Amino acid sequence: MADARVDLVYGGGRLGLMGRVADGVLAGNGSVVGIIPDHLHRVEVRHEGVTELLIVDTMHERKAEMFRRSDAFCVLPGGIGTLDEVVEILTWRQLGLHDDPIVIVNQDGFFTPFRALLDHIVAENFAGQQTLDFLTWVDTVDDVLPAIAALPEPELTPNAGKL
Repeated sequence: MADARVDLVYGGGRLGLMGRVADGVLAGNGSVVGIIPDHLHRVEVRHEGVTELLIVDTMHERKAEMFRRSDAFCVLPGGIGTLDEVVEILTWRQLGLHDDPIVIVNQDGFFTPFRALLDHIVAENFAGQQTLDFLTWVDTVDDVLPAIAALPEPELTPNAGKL
């Protein structure tokens, strides 16, 4: 990301995968914006070395601020918080609130069950095929930036950016 001059906007933690991604971007002299809710920065280890650390009041504010500052979304393997965030950003896309790329890194098949669930939701007519079309699936993190570059430029929708 740093070599490609792509800024990282993320959840602000220092531990785990999100901390490692932030460290990697920082090591390459890239820009990293961490956004962490006040209640989490007291119990999690926030990343003090980021370019900008923004402490917000709530998880909702965190997601809204990450959304406002992002031009694309990359989903890496993670837990319930990751699942919450990908479903919300996909819902916002479905509602026309943005048309930015959403790339899911299905490293070692991690998200295969999630993809099967989405296929099932569409097959049962609880969502349209376009919901699946909003997602770009890649196998490794090395595939993310080329996948985004290969996508057509987003067309700004009338509701883009309005939460």
